[in-house]
Amino acid sequence: MLNKLNNKKNILLVDDDRSVTQMLSMLLETRGYGVNVVHTGGEAIDTVSQDVDLILLDLVLPDTEGFELCRRLKEDESTAGIPIIILSAKLLSGDIVEGLYLGADDYLTKPFEYEELVARMEAVIRRASLFKNGSLASKGEEAIIREIRHIIDEALIIPFFQPIFLLEPLTVYGFEALCRPQTQSMLASPELLFKAAIQFGFYQELEIASWDKALSYAYEHITKEKIFLNCNPYLVEGARFTSIKDLFAKSNISPQNVILEITERSAISDFEVFYKHLNKYREHGFKFAVDDVGGGYASLESIVETKPEVVKIDRHIITNLYKDDFKKSIVKFIVAFCRENNIMSIAEGIETREDLEIVKELGVDGGQGYYLYKPSPHINFDDIRQTIETITRPA
Repeated sequence: MLNKLNNKKNILLVDDDRSVTQMLSMLLETRGYGVNVVHTGGEAIDTVSQDVDLILLDLVLPDTEGFELCRRLKEDESTAGIPIIILSAKLLSGDIVEGLYLGADDYLTKPFEYEELVARMEAVIRRASLFKNGSLASKGEEAIIREIRHIIDEALIIPFFQPIFLLEPLTVYGFEALCRPQTQSMLASPELLFKAAIQFGFYQELEIASWDKALSYAYEHITKEKIFLNCNPYLVEGARFTSIKDLFAKSNISPQNVILEITERSAISDFEVFYKHLNKYREHGFKFAVDDVGGGYASLESIVETKPEVVKIDRHIITNLYKDDFKKSIVKFIVAFCRENNIMSIAEGIETREDLEIVKELGVDGGQGYYLYKPSPHINFDDIRQTIETITRPA
């Protein structure tokens, strides 16, 4: 049994990988957490108590699945209120939604940054304290659906904007809208919220609500710059085109100033049908971008069939690009392809000056990333100009 000492937060780490548990234990203990490690589901059941503030749970255990252990813990009244973060190498959306369905409070895929883990742990523990005696104590399917519906109906969404820059010379080209849920519930993670919305049939409503908030702010603060909006194929193929046209008419923002960034291309089952829907949007002035080119599902097929106006190069290709000749060859190919087909190329995830200099050297048209400017709920052109001056100032 764990005992609270000096208000130390107690963590139960359930993972069969000894090397992982040893490293995580050392990390968390240096941060002031009390850590108890178990390697099986049976040990977790025997060890867990009300003194546990958080459970870190791996999905692969020798005696039971992590999902099953999560279900048992959430169905037991004595442990149902203990928050759970699933840690897993699995990155399938179905696994993430299943974890949420069974009551997990967050889901982090391996490998992960330790700082992100600690930040998520603190956020989950705070939410658990807020909702300890509230209606979200039981987080099954009905609770998830109610929360998604609540977020949509109350427009509990905060748009963040990250500038996208032309690189030569360094100037603002547009802004990507990144929507964040305004909630303390288990759906505070944008990724998990949108995946759950897809799973339970609310994606189109949620995306339109997110666009509505983003466009309302953009109308007041963006004049000539392009607006990038994330767009799942479900929305393009859905029956909401009239609603979307009305949304842009209401916002007084011309579709010709908008670039729809197609995400989750793995969801496109028939490119020919998808492209027909895409053309309907193009006829009304919308342009399209394909993201994560060079990684994941961003195959050449998706570029050929989508015929985008913009291609965004995957951040994993850009990271440490300056010292990886193989990555450089990939970027050179993408840039040459884009130039030949009159497509704008944008490098995602520019995190260092070295990243910036090498993408400029290789001829990439534009870029975005934390080195250039972080996402913010407020667009401050004076601050952006100062940042540009700092970055372009001779060393």
